[in-house]
Amino acid sequence: MTAVHVLGMLPEALVFAGALMVLIVGSYLPRRRLWWTRVIAVAALIGALIAGAVQMAGSDSSTFAGTFVVDSVTGVARVITPLATVLVILVAGEEISGSARESESYALLLSATAGVLVLSGAQDLLVLAVGYLLASIPIYALIGMARSPAAAEAAMKTYLLGALSGILLLLGVTLLFGGTGTTAYGELRGLLAEIPAPIVVAGSVGVVAGLLFKAGGVPLHFWVPDAAQGAQGFVAMFVTTVPKIGALIALYRLVEILPGGLAWPGLIGGIAVASMTLGNLAAFWQDDPRRLLGWSTVSQVGFLLVPVAAAGRSDLALPALLFYLAGYTVTNIAAFAVTTAVPAARELSAYRGIGRTQPWLTGALIVALLGLLGTPPLALFVGKLTTASAAWEAGAAWLAIAVFVNTLLSLFYYLRWIVPCLQTSVGVERSAPQYVSVRVAVVAAGSSVAMGVAAGLVFGMVG
Repeated sequence: MTAVHVLGMLPEALVFAGALMVLIVGSYLPRRRLWWTRVIAVAALIGALIAGAVQMAGSDSSTFAGTFVVDSVTGVARVITPLATVLVILVAGEEISGSARESESYALLLSATAGVLVLSGAQDLLVLAVGYLLASIPIYALIGMARSPAAAEAAMKTYLLGALSGILLLLGVTLLFGGTGTTAYGELRGLLAEIPAPIVVAGSVGVVAGLLFKAGGVPLHFWVPDAAQGAQGFVAMFVTTVPKIGALIALYRLVEILPGGLAWPGLIGGIAVASMTLGNLAAFWQDDPRRLLGWSTVSQVGFLLVPVAAAGRSDLALPALLFYLAGYTVTNIAAFAVTTAVPAARELSAYRGIGRTQPWLTGALIVALLGLLGTPPLALFVGKLTTASAAWEAGAAWLAIAVFVNTLLSLFYYLRWIVPCLQTSVGVERSAPQYVSVRVAVVAAGSSVAMGVAAGLVFGMVG
């Protein structure tokens, strides 16, 4: 193994090494000093972020015989993903500090993050499969750590759907390898057009199914609202945000190598419409804020799939996807951080009057919800506008119309949460909000505003 190989995947190596160190060090520390493992985890993530940003400034390259690519897309993922996980770990430190499973939780978060980074740069189906498993298995344990009936049900549902999706993904990899004799994207690009179409379709659908599970899209979305509702707050924040980065980038890279004669744009577009519509309709009457955000996540996957459907047919598709991922990451983290700041408020009515007692937290919540809606000048307004423009440019006007219609549909249930916050009467007695969660919510919401205001600069960077 050469130094070039090691340096090419330095961010991924730092994150995974951090997970191992956290696990080992945490085994010898008393509970009152487990906060040291949090410091190690954050240091590993910041190191990975810096290394990824430095490599992003260089020229594109590949490593490990071309199975992993280091390009601008990988660079964006290497910046967004560690930053998001740092915010999650800050919230986790407040939520589980001194608990028996504190260090194990950080190790699992880092392991899953490493898997997401591997997914983002995979240029080989076998590397894709490894990234999928590394990003998936830790999540099963994280969801079940709450030790409640709801968490156990969510963990079981996630595990069963994940196992099914993993089988489908590996079956798809097997079919594509059996038909072409290779798993490398560079070689598959030319060979897939030469083998029987049924093999290509079956293999591609299998791989797409696995990635849809990671993203939380229809029809493998059922675990998302249960996990958002039943898991601990920081886990819900993580599983509804970070895995999407790797899954959707990997899906975009996959569809780019599929033969042009197949109807994959219609398939991905149909899944996009189904996800955004079902997620919106299911969120309408949810009373638990985290479950509402879980269904909102399913809907957001639909919007994120729109530029994937336009891949190869629009120059806007890739930068629109990357910008939307970055905007969604900070916006969704802000929304979930509000729920961890007031963990006892598990109904929308419990937020009544919070605007008077907690103005900063309420401001962050309103920014986050209006951001998820796609209100100017917030980041996801630009994200939805560019994804719709990419669909229009790709000749899929129906997808652009679906984006507009579903944005209007989502207004109802976001307002159902905002309105009680602005009422003068107090819903329930609340203890003081969690200090760190409030600040994470404010910082993440502020980042959404900043990205929207400086959209031209950020869009140019990710493009």
